[in-house]
Amino acid sequence: MKNNQKKKILVTASTFPRWEEDTEPRFILDYCIGLSKYYDVTVLVPAAIGARDRETLEGISVIRYHYFPVHAWETLCYPGAIVPRIKEKKSRIFLVPFLMLALYRNLRKYEKQFHCIHAHWLIPQGILSSFCKKPFIVTGHGGDVGELNGSVFYLLKKRCLKKASAVTVVSAHLRHILKTVYGNTDAKVIPMGCNTSYFTPANRVENYFSQGEKKVVLFVGRLAEKKGTVYLIQAMQYVDALLVIAGSGPLEKECKSLAASLHLEDKVHFLGPKSHTDLRAIYASADLFAAPSVTAKNGDVEGFGLVILEAMASGLPVIASNSGGITDIITDGENGLLAQERDSRQIASHIDRLIHSPALSEKLSRASLETAARFDYTVIAQKYRDMIEDSCR
Repeated sequence: MKNNQKKKILVTASTFPRWEEDTEPRFILDYCIGLSKYYDVTVLVPAAIGARDRETLEGISVIRYHYFPVHAWETLCYPGAIVPRIKEKKSRIFLVPFLMLALYRNLRKYEKQFHCIHAHWLIPQGILSSFCKKPFIVTGHGGDVGELNGSVFYLLKKRCLKKASAVTVVSAHLRHILKTVYGNTDAKVIPMGCNTSYFTPANRVENYFSQGEKKVVLFVGRLAEKKGTVYLIQAMQYVDALLVIAGSGPLEKECKSLAASLHLEDKVHFLGPKSHTDLRAIYASADLFAAPSVTAKNGDVEGFGLVILEAMASGLPVIASNSGGITDIITDGENGLLAQERDSRQIASHIDRLIHSPALSEKLSRASLETAARFDYTVIAQKYRDMIEDSCR
């Protein structure tokens, strides 16, 4: 390889923007953009209805593989994620073996062109990468680590962790699970990051939500059990503020019904899913951010909490739950306020404190900016670059 020629890295994932201005999470795309400073990066992701099979998205080459003969039935991954899509419609589980077979075929088809593979999520990307010949790094993001740890999946995940050139997880909480369940002591904590030049306080638009003198509490994310949105809505009974919810998901109807039953229609506004571009002003124009995540009934917890970093980069003081990987970001009282899971009264108390204490709000706002800077993608990409150079020789 010539000295001036970049090594080629294949990144594979199951969550990725389908097109420009998509409302799907884009943290894998942002990671790839950061990594492209050092490598020639290509992304391999599942096909999606309405998305191109091949394209260059913000400078990153994207290959979308088809996994079912009838392309209109390729609904396993979008919108949302695989497990929630199956819960929404049980018949989608029959698409899983087709997805896995198609991913494996495409990994084997393209692997020779690349220096190494970076598989995001142990299931299915990490497991299938372990059957390829190229060295690979696997990153655990949340449910792929904490769930499906019995029978055949236990054996496949253990095999994946053993064969990987390096293992990373996005939080210390997930590393603890790998150590406890699989005896893996080598995993390194390297989170995904945030683009601090994109999300900034400068994006603020006064009275963006037509809130007048009221303070605005913002929630951004999927309306799903582990996000704890219902407890935030309940908290709004006890505070004088406006709650703005940006996102959608399986619990959207339940959240709206709850707000109506508590007569909070004037205090809780649902914006629906918003694009990355829209979120710039939405974050910066709020007054504080809330992430009331909880441990779901199936054991799933917040792997890390990237929306928290985006809010912090936008200068917002943050209230969050003492849950999962959130504590990797927030230290209570120093750069945010932590509440116990499912404690609506404590969430309300924290909101009230920030509303009535400008000094505390300003202190946490400054700390938010300092915290976000430590997780900028220029920093995260450098860490992964060092790992790739050490692990994939």
